[in-house]
Amino acid sequence: MHVSGTGSEPGPTGESGVDHDFQEFLALERELAVFLRRARANSGEMAREVHPELEPAAYGLLVRLEECGAQRATDLAVYFGVGKATMSRQLRALEELGLVDREPDPADGRASLIRLTDEGTSRFRAVRKARRDRYVQKLADWDRAEVAELARLLHQLNTRAEENP
Repeated sequence: MHVSGTGSEPGPTGESGVDHDFQEFLALERELAVFLRRARANSGEMAREVHPELEPAAYGLLVRLEECGAQRATDLAVYFGVGKATMSRQLRALEELGLVDREPDPADGRASLIRLTDEGTSRFRAVRKARRDRYVQKLADWDRAEVAELARLLHQLNTRAEENP
């Protein structure tokens, strides 16, 4: 017996070859693809707003450092799933722009911690406020409970993705 949506066997497909038992997942995939495309473009815009020479990928480093404080480069590389060489290159670029600096790690004198500079913090917070203001404007006709529910569901999706890559 086939139970709809279990994935145990193929479901009925229409002329387009789409499995109708999984329409909600196909819709989710489509909407996430659009969302991610826009998020990548938005990340590039925000990076340029922080500094015209900032690479879009480096913007996420600023987010992480603002949220978590000073971090080792190796920890940042693990968090973002990139190699040490890639992380070193991105951090070097951020240092050259004056957005981050290094300080000795009190737990290990051989290591250093990367932290936002005052300039980096100031620029990042200004861009983050502008972004938040855009969300407030775009979602002005949403009930605050709907915004909270969207945030909760996205958090749940992100948590599951991190637990089961």
